[in-house]
Amino acid sequence: MIASSSLLSSKGARIVGALPGRSLRSLSKPFALETFRSLKTRRTSPIAAGMEDAAAPNPAPPASTDGAAAAGGDRARVSTAAGGGLGVGDCFELSPSTILKLQKGDVTTWFIDGSTDAIVNAANERMLGGGGVDGAIHRAAGPALREACSKVPEVWPGVRCPTGEARITPAFRLPVSHVIHTVGPIYDVDKQPEVSLGNAYRNSLRLAKENNIQYIAFPAISCGVYGYPFKEASRIAISTAKGFSGDFKEVHFVLFSDDLYKVWLESARELL
Repeated sequence: MIASSSLLSSKGARIVGALPGRSLRSLSKPFALETFRSLKTRRTSPIAAGMEDAAAPNPAPPASTDGAAAAGGDRARVSTAAGGGLGVGDCFELSPSTILKLQKGDVTTWFIDGSTDAIVNAANERMLGGGGVDGAIHRAAGPALREACSKVPEVWPGVRCPTGEARITPAFRLPVSHVIHTVGPIYDVDKQPEVSLGNAYRNSLRLAKENNIQYIAFPAISCGVYGYPFKEASRIAISTAKGFSGDFKEVHFVLFSDDLYKVWLESARELL
């Protein structure tokens, strides 16, 4: 169920992000870390957010290929532009093989390789599109995404994906391979919102792992019109991702406002 994508070739290097509890941005040049992976055939794109209405696409500047070799020729200067594209972000090491990345942008243009990457859609239980990031993803993917979602079996009338669960579809016109649809809790309605939000992240990651996804990008689930407090949401999201250390190459959180970004960054520094 992998959507095809036409990729341009470029060179670059992925860098393991940070020492525990430290952002890459905080490291000085002597703290060069091992190359995370070589990008042999890859096009760069903006790392993304777009929690509210989809932002107008912006052309991605060239990815940082600041790879001046250090001793032995197998080290490169640390770059916070992991993933390339729209500005820089902050990276943290979840495990020797997994980095967590925070950045802003447009989630509908985010991708890594077009074959093992996926974005997460903050969907509703019907899975037929809606507002915010849900509507933006459906518009960018085209009508085939809604058709695929309509074929997902209903659990009960009008509900294809109950709150806290996740479903996967191809990505169609999006540059990633898959879309993982999950439903977060409405904060003032759900009786145990922290449980439901944790399940939304956890089940999305489990489904990604089952489908051999290596790179996954989340929006801030339930932090829009569903009213989840930013600080609580960020700690649940990051703690849940931490439980999957080693299962993915990169876990991205793509955030739709400066306020959200600051809160997520503070939580990452506390928890990682």
